[in-house]
Amino acid sequence: MTGIERFDLTLPHGITLACRAAGEPGRPLMLFLHGFPQGAFVWDDLLRHFSQPGHGGYRCIAPNLRGYAGSSAPADVQAYRPRHLVQDISALARALGGPSIAALVAHDWGGAIAWNLAAQEPALLQRLVILNAPHPLIFARELAQSPAQQAASAYMNFLARPDAAQKLAEDDFRRLWTLLRGMGTDQDSSWLDESMQAQHRACWREGGGLAGPCAYYAATPLRPQPPEGRPALAPTLGRVEVPTLVIWGLRDQALLPGLLEGLQEHVPQLQVHRVANASHWIVHEHSALVIEQIARFVQPKLQ
Repeated sequence: MTGIERFDLTLPHGITLACRAAGEPGRPLMLFLHGFPQGAFVWDDLLRHFSQPGHGGYRCIAPNLRGYAGSSAPADVQAYRPRHLVQDISALARALGGPSIAALVAHDWGGAIAWNLAAQEPALLQRLVILNAPHPLIFARELAQSPAQQAASAYMNFLARPDAAQKLAEDDFRRLWTLLRGMGTDQDSSWLDESMQAQHRACWREGGGLAGPCAYYAATPLRPQPPEGRPALAPTLGRVEVPTLVIWGLRDQALLPGLLEGLQEHVPQLQVHRVANASHWIVHEHSALVIEQIARFVQPKLQ
């Protein structure tokens, strides 16, 4: 697509990430992390926007995460544990020239990685933007205490199954289209036009297909399970001192609004923008709003 370049970057620990980029090398870095079951292509409009001189002139990079199309896809499920995912993005930021990320923007699983990166390496980024991705400590709390969130997250146990990737590929990815069309609600899915469908299909068919994306669910300890299987997370591990903006679609069927409650306790420099008529796919449903909110947050002097 016009204005988008592609390259593969092999990191010091041997993982290669397929990246999409816009903007001049050497400019402040703006990094974008996608979620399941998508890919770096979902950020193209934002890459173009924020790379323009009048909108910050950032060097904008969006990698396909480990396991996704064109990136390394280890066969071992344990290779998708959080520490490895965080290592990828930490190494990517340093390989791109650092010394810090001007802004890290992340959705869904990308957000899970971003929360952990911000907590573990706060000096690596200046600002954090999260779109519908729960803080790990809040998510652990809700999975333990909220029957509604337990029910909403039950799909994770299906995706953790060894046969999940095969099942998802059946009937032209029928289950995934249901997920993308509002997670089974009456959400407006007009954004999922033929061009966008083709990009998703290409992502799901490339390389190892859906095995890597499903491995995230098999590897994570944060999914509905009996009390004896729930992890005990140290509160200090989730403290995020980086200035943070959370943009949250309140009609998300998988991640309920209760995941915003108490967030300030772990993220003292927090702003939350709730969007009543948006679902999990807010970046598509309200792309102009998302761009506006990010712009106000990362470059207030330009407003």
